[in-house]
Amino acid sequence: MDPVTVIATASAAYSALKKGIEIGRELQDMGGQLAQWAGAVSDLEFLAKKAQDPPWWKVGSNVQAEAIEIFAAKKRIESQRDELKTYIQYSYGQSGWEELLRIEAQVRKRKQATDHRKAEMKEMAITAILVTLVLLAGVSGLALIAWFLVMQQEAR
Repeated sequence: MDPVTVIATASAAYSALKKGIEIGRELQDMGGQLAQWAGAVSDLEFLAKKAQDPPWWKVGSNVQAEAIEIFAAKKRIESQRDELKTYIQYSYGQSGWEELLRIEAQVRKRKQATDHRKAEMKEMAITAILVTLVLLAGVSGLALIAWFLVMQQEAR
């Protein structure tokens, strides 16, 4: 999950929604596009949260560049949301907008329970593996030094 992919997904879903509204499709018939767009919005919010507090093993990487990409993507999503709100309220009224908000909330909850949880678990696993490797390297290094010291003492 990266900002470029998320914004591409959101933009594709947004374009499909916009086109569907323009040709008069019912909002219920565009559930797939609504869910896809809402899912991308949820993913972007998750990425923004993660960018504020990256794991220690990511600190030296392109965290700043990713934060800028996320910021730009969030602004683009805000613009899409405003346009969608205008289109939906004009075409379907306030109830249509409220329906979109309900769908978005459902998708966000589902994403948090599944996809975002999987990403957090993967991050925890990587952290555990890296900590284990660092500890093993440290213990091995100390054991090697101790072995050399013992061998040096025996040689005398």
